[in-house]
Amino acid sequence: MPPAPSSSEALRAPLVVEFPFTRSLGPVQSAFLTGLRERTVLGVRTTDGRVLVPPVEYDPVTAAELRDLVEIAPSGTVTTWAWNPSPSRGQPLDTPFAWVLVRLDGAGTALLHALDAPGPEAVRTGMRVRIRWAERRTGAITDIACFTPDGDAAGPAAGPAAHSGEFTEPVRGIVAPARLDYTYAPGRAQTRFLAALAGRRTVGERCPSCRKVYVPPRGACPTCGVATADQVEVGPHGTVTTFCIVNIKAKNLDIEVPYVYAHIALDGAGLALHGRIAGIPYDQVRMGLRVTPVWTEDGRYPDHYRPTGEPDADYDTYKELL
Repeated sequence: MPPAPSSSEALRAPLVVEFPFTRSLGPVQSAFLTGLRERTVLGVRTTDGRVLVPPVEYDPVTAAELRDLVEIAPSGTVTTWAWNPSPSRGQPLDTPFAWVLVRLDGAGTALLHALDAPGPEAVRTGMRVRIRWAERRTGAITDIACFTPDGDAAGPAAGPAAHSGEFTEPVRGIVAPARLDYTYAPGRAQTRFLAALAGRRTVGERCPSCRKVYVPPRGACPTCGVATADQVEVGPHGTVTTFCIVNIKAKNLDIEVPYVYAHIALDGAGLALHGRIAGIPYDQVRMGLRVTPVWTEDGRYPDHYRPTGEPDADYDTYKELL
C-alpha cells in the first residue's frame, strides 16, 4: 500500500477537468459553420435590417425567428484589440498575436478572432484585415485560421448578398472539447480526512457549538460559522438515506448500468456523503439499508458500499439526514 499522506501539512496536486461538449446545430448555425468549411462567411439579417455575424437563430431584440441569411465579405475592420504575448495551449496561434474584434464588411456586429501580427505596434483600431483560411477545414470556427493585415483598402461598395444557406453535406453538430487545468489544495481539514482514508478510516470534525460531525470535514461549521478541529472517527457502517438508479453509462467509467448512487449517513456522522451501492440487485436498494465500505485495492478510498446484512435502520434515526 502506498504511504499515507501526512496530516500535518496540506496536500496540493495538479487536477484536470476535461470533457467533450457535444451539441446539435439549428439551421442557421449549421449554415454558418458549413459555410466556413467552404470558405464562405454567412450572417443573418434581423427584423430591423442589421446583419449579425456570427449569426443567431432568434432576433436579440424582438426574439423573432431569423432565417434571412446573407454572404459577408472575408475582409473587415478592427474595432478593438488586445495583445497576447504568451499564447496558451489550444489558442489559434502558437506565436504572440492580437485578439481582435473585426466588423466584416457588410456586418453590423464584430467577430472575435486572432490577428497574426509581428507585434503590438503593428495593430491599431480601424486597420483593415482579411481572413486567412485554415488548410484543413471541418466546419468549425477554427476554419478561420486567423486574420492578417490587409493594408488600408476600403471595404466593397456592394452590400451583403442573399444566400440560401444550402450546402452539400451540411454540418449538423459539433464537439467542443472543454478542459480546465489547475492545482487543487484541499486544505488542512480535508488533508486529515484523506490521510485517514489511506488508513481505511473515515474521520470527520465536530462543531464545538452545535456538535454536528461533518464528513468530509470542512474546517468550519457552515451553520455556526466556527472552526472545527475536534476529529471524530465515524462508521464504518452507515445507512442509505436516499438514492438514485443510474441508467446512462458515463464515458470512460467502467461500471455497468444500471447501478445505484446513494446518500449514506455513516454511524456517528451529522450529514450524509455520496457513494455507490453494489453487492445487491439495484432494484433491492432501499432507504434505511445498512451498508459498509469496500475499499479499493490500494486502500485510498471506498470503491463502493455493500449491505451489512443487518436489519434496516428505523426511519426516525436518519430522517434529519435526508
